[in-house]
Amino acid sequence: MAEIKLMKGNEALAEAAIRAGVDAYFGYPITPQSEVIEYLMMEQPEKTTGMVVLQAESEVAAINMVYGAAGAGKRVMTSSSSPGISLKQEGISYMAGAELPAVIVNVVRGGPGLGTIQPSQADYFQSVKGGGHGDYKLYVLAPASVQEMADHVEDAFEMAFKYRTPVLILSDGVIGQMMEKVQFKEFKPRWTDDEIYQLHGNWATTGKKKGRERNIITSLDLKSEKMEGRVHRLMKKYAQMEEEDLRFETIKCEDAEYLIVAYGSSARIAQKTVDLARAKGIKVGLLRPITLFPFPKKQLMEFTKQVKGILSVELSMGQMVEDVRLAVEHKVPVEHFGRTGGIIHTPEEILDALQQKLIKN
Repeated sequence: MAEIKLMKGNEALAEAAIRAGVDAYFGYPITPQSEVIEYLMMEQPEKTTGMVVLQAESEVAAINMVYGAAGAGKRVMTSSSSPGISLKQEGISYMAGAELPAVIVNVVRGGPGLGTIQPSQADYFQSVKGGGHGDYKLYVLAPASVQEMADHVEDAFEMAFKYRTPVLILSDGVIGQMMEKVQFKEFKPRWTDDEIYQLHGNWATTGKKKGRERNIITSLDLKSEKMEGRVHRLMKKYAQMEEEDLRFETIKCEDAEYLIVAYGSSARIAQKTVDLARAKGIKVGLLRPITLFPFPKKQLMEFTKQVKGILSVELSMGQMVEDVRLAVEHKVPVEHFGRTGGIIHTPEEILDALQQKLIKN
């Protein structure tokens, strides 16, 4: 029978990693995600499942440890918060270029710079546009509950190995620190070395066996034509993600005349706004992207046939709103409402913004 516990989002994610058969976690503490490494250190999974948990000397060291373990075909993950993720960007770009699967967690805090330890969603651009150097993207999951913090761990590893790519779980200080009931899946055994060879021996550095050629992990191609070919191969993967693994949720959209688009903690708050608006006779629906890349572009375009306007709600000065506007091609008005600096908007504030920016009468 599946276990149910009352836990913080960060702790639920860490417990889910142990249960998902993760081989190794390499990280470095930073608020508001420090509970991830603290929980893993406390649980000592190396004694039960064999999972390695190591605090590296820096974020740069941690992501390069992830690179090495991923190159050997292991399930490996790291987590941090905004400034720490920025430090990892070079390593993430290298992993994307070398086509290595791994899971990276960002529990976002306010910025820029050291900013604040309070929640934010201002890392959207960095997350969905690549973040580091070069032509690449990450598959990005945006949990909106403690349950999804747990569930998205296994989902993320499934996508990472399906596409041989780094996958990002983009959370924030609200979801990471809040406590809710969470139901966990049964423990999943770690892959054996033989299983890794059978599953991933065509690319992973599992040792030269049975006469096969050596596997060489690299993101380097000095010949321009080969490098262009590598980038085109990555682009085909991203197109496949859009076709096969887009995820989103709609709430009360069947008869909606206005649409709110929000993800993560903002979507939780906006769901209450929908109820408040409908109590006033305003037909509002909510579209929640669960994957920020791939983004629900086609679905938003479909809503332009139905709604009079769209409000993008974010804990930022406006980032996702740009993708919403691109998706609907100016067919309906798109406005933005957000708070920043660690201030969390209220359902009432969102409703006021909707009325002032889109309804106006």
